[in-house]
Amino acid sequence: MGLLSWLLTGKRTPEEGDVQQTKEIVDRIVKLSPQLRLARDYEARMAPAVRKAIDYLTRLAEEVPPACEASAAAWTTDPYIHAFFAAPDDVCAVFSHSEAVRAYFRDHPEAEEAFAVLGMAIMEKSILGVAQHGATIRTDVVQTTVSFSDHQVRVCGVSEAALRREIVLRVVDQLALEGISKIEADESRRGSLEQERALLRTRLALLERQGAGVRSLLGSEASCNPAEAMRLQARIEENNQALASLGLKTEALERELDVICGVLSSPDSHFYILKKTFRLDRLNVIVEEVGIRPAEEIEFRIARLPASPETMRAYAMVRFQRSNLLPVRSMLTEAGRLLI
Repeated sequence: MGLLSWLLTGKRTPEEGDVQQTKEIVDRIVKLSPQLRLARDYEARMAPAVRKAIDYLTRLAEEVPPACEASAAAWTTDPYIHAFFAAPDDVCAVFSHSEAVRAYFRDHPEAEEAFAVLGMAIMEKSILGVAQHGATIRTDVVQTTVSFSDHQVRVCGVSEAALRREIVLRVVDQLALEGISKIEADESRRGSLEQERALLRTRLALLERQGAGVRSLLGSEASCNPAEAMRLQARIEENNQALASLGLKTEALERELDVICGVLSSPDSHFYILKKTFRLDRLNVIVEEVGIRPAEEIEFRIARLPASPETMRAYAMVRFQRSNLLPVRSMLTEAGRLLI
């Protein structure tokens, strides 16, 4: 059991179970960057950060609504599925084209359904639409529509509990990768700074040599320019300070561990969920006033993805039946239809 066992049982486990689960997650992270095993006391130093990340992510996971059925039939009855997809035939096509869904059913021949995370790009757009005001029908009313595109299904589970657990672990992986990417960015900058320092020192040495020998004696125009030499020396000093801020190469492992722990210790700075509520009609047009026309109030979850600050994706947990999986030939036909 362990730290994440609440996802399977709904209950927290004893502290010793948490310790074991924390160790397993630390090992999972270290597999992404094996050299971390060489860092001093890496397990003990990572454990508090891992627990903080898991506590935060499990709180978010507890708030995810139950999985809804994803099918052509549900498109007519479930306001969420209706909002997510433009037409009922699109539902099965998206899941049938998912390699994760097909791999899940191949690996679980006894499973009749898969629980999955449906991720989508979400966009709000202003259009001129038709609206009735009393007995008058106007065709120039500004309306806002909500649309979903780029449907992706990449994570599946045997149950809601297993899927929630997998979501938490995937986000932990991504947080660790974000820490690793920060280190790689620093090392790339270090390389650039070292190259720049070598070039600056070469230019300064050449400039200083121009002030020696016959050229200096005869007062040649090519003799050393003191102002230029001072400018180069100032840039070399700035370069040295920038390199010093990155630490010593011999401290790289310690620094990498500290950076990863820093990301895990502040997960809310890198991954968070927004809730957004719309009242949508059957055409996904936002209805501001109650009673104007039939509409459903829908609350969407929108995630800010680690390593992609500008990317916000809507998501939902869904159930997809094996019986709704399209055969390969039908998938090719459907793909052709979508390309037209």
